[in-house]
Amino acid sequence: EVHVVESGGGLVQAGGSLRLSCAASGFAFDDLDIGWYRQAPGKERLGVSCISNKGRKSYYADFAKGRFTISSDNAKNTVYLQMNGLKSEDTAVYYCAVGACSVEDGSWKYYYGMRYWGKGTLVTVPS
Repeated sequence: EVHVVESGGGLVQAGGSLRLSCAASGFAFDDLDIGWYRQAPGKERLGVSCISNKGRKSYYADFAKGRFTISSDNAKNTVYLQMNGLKSEDTAVYYCAVGACSVEDGSWKYYYGMRYWGKGTLVTVPS
């Protein structure tokens, strides 16, 4: 019933930009939060950014602050991740997840709260 589909990945030169999209359906979009995660080869999956209900709050990993921006178009049931100043270390499969931005002590606990996951979209930034 719940479908989560990422798109927008590709190969981008260092310093370039890319916008990922996450289209979600099968639930009341305004009731849940959406997060972006990434996993590089041989590494653990890490939270990148999360946007809370109706875009009222946004959270970012340290490596994403100042470079990435998460936004939501609720009318389209779509969340975006604008990535600027891309670096080779940003190379990873990026996943969109639906659930909750679990916040504790003012920080996003990315490892908890997400229920539904997309299949991922690959972002490659050559060194």
